[in-house]
Amino acid sequence: MQNFQNVPPLKNFVRLAGTNAEIEDELGPLSALLGTWKGSSGWNLVAVPNGASGFLLLIQNYTEVINFTAVSSPVPNRGGTEEQMVGAVIYDLTVTDNLTGGVLHVENGMWLNLAHIEPQAVATNAVLPPPAQTIARQASIPHGDAVLVLGNSFISQGTPPIPDNDSTPLAGPDIPLGYLDQYLQAQTKFPDFDVKNPNATLRKALDNQQIGKVTTFVLDTSSILNIPFTTQHVDPNNFTTIFWVEEVTANNTSFLQLQYTQQTNFNFLPRFGEPGLIMWPHININTLVKQ
Repeated sequence: MQNFQNVPPLKNFVRLAGTNAEIEDELGPLSALLGTWKGSSGWNLVAVPNGASGFLLLIQNYTEVINFTAVSSPVPNRGGTEEQMVGAVIYDLTVTDNLTGGVLHVENGMWLNLAHIEPQAVATNAVLPPPAQTIARQASIPHGDAVLVLGNSFISQGTPPIPDNDSTPLAGPDIPLGYLDQYLQAQTKFPDFDVKNPNATLRKALDNQQIGKVTTFVLDTSSILNIPFTTQHVDPNNFTTIFWVEEVTANNTSFLQLQYTQQTNFNFLPRFGEPGLIMWPHININTLVKQ
C-alpha cells in the first residue's frame, strides 16, 4: 500500500468557508431560498395505472417542510482557460398527508448557481459572460428517479404573474365520453383545490396579500433518469417547475413566502384516435412560509 504521509499537499487546493456576505454573493439569487420553510396547503395530483379500469386519479392535500442549507465555499469547475465557481445549496424535504399523517414523499438534492465564470489565470481581470442557463436543480427521490433541471431566475416587484396550468390528460381526438369523469368528480370532492387548473389555487393564496420583492426561478428538462420499472409503467419524460420567493405583508405582519408549481409528465395507455401514449400531468403545488 502506498504511503501518503510524505506526499506534499496540492497547492491552492484548500477551500475555506467565506463570510455570510461572501457566501450569499456566490449563491446569488439562491440565497433567497436559505432556511426552513413549512406549508400545509400543498396539493398532489397524479394519475397512475390501475388494472382493468385503466387509471386511478389520486389527489392529496399535504404539509411540507423544506430545509435549504448553503455549501460554505464555491465549487470550481475547471475548463483550462476558464473556470466556473458554482455556489451550491443543499436541500431536503418531507411531505406528509394531511388526512392520514403518513409520509407521501421525501426528496433531497441541490440547487446550483452557475452564473460565475471567470478566466482560470488569476492575473487576468477579464469578465466572461454567464451561461445561457444560470440556475440548476438536482433532485433524487426514492421512486428511483433522478432529475437535473436547468433554467434562470429574475427579480420583480408586486404580485407575480402565476401562469395557468391544465391537468387534463392529452388522450387523443377520439376520447370516449366519460373517460375522464374521475377529474370532474374530484373537483366536487376537493372544493378548495382547482383540479383543472391547480395554479389558480396558488393565485388564490395571494388574495389580501401585499407582495413586495419576488425572486422567481423557472426551470425545465426533457430528460429524467428512471429505474426500469418506472420507465416501463409510466415513463416520466419531462419536468418543469417554477419557484417564487415572495416578500409579503398581510394583516399588519411581514414575512417571507415560498410558492411553487411543478409538473412531471407521465406516459401510459394508448391514445384514442392517434398513435402514442396518453400524457398524464402529475402536478404539485404548495405555499410555504419561512420559519
